[in-house]
Amino acid sequence: MQDLKQRGMLDDTLVIWGGEFGRTNYCQGPLTANAFGRDHHPRCFSMWMAGGGIAGGRVYGETDPFGYNITESPVHVHDLQATIMHALGIDHTRLTFKYQGRQFRLTDVHGEVIHDWFG
Repeated sequence: MQDLKQRGMLDDTLVIWGGEFGRTNYCQGPLTANAFGRDHHPRCFSMWMAGGGIAGGRVYGETDPFGYNITESPVHVHDLQATIMHALGIDHTRLTFKYQGRQFRLTDVHGEVIHDWFG
């Protein structure tokens, strides 16, 4: 990140860090000294993004104290994809391909750019 910023490339580079699923702050099964917390969780997960016009230092969304359910500003995967493509200069509504007689796109018939993420 520092290297990209130092070289003036962070504005034109989108950096995304995330995982395929969230992690709980508890474990299923017995809690022992060698088996504790961090179970897989499909409802909530964290990501961070930098550069590409994304405003720094912001937190978007919130979970309950257990990290189990979303309590504020949920983001659907279609909205995430639309926002990433917007940061890359791609209009997600125009990125379509025809398959079996129907126009498909990555964000399907959904996807709204989350403009709050941009500075």
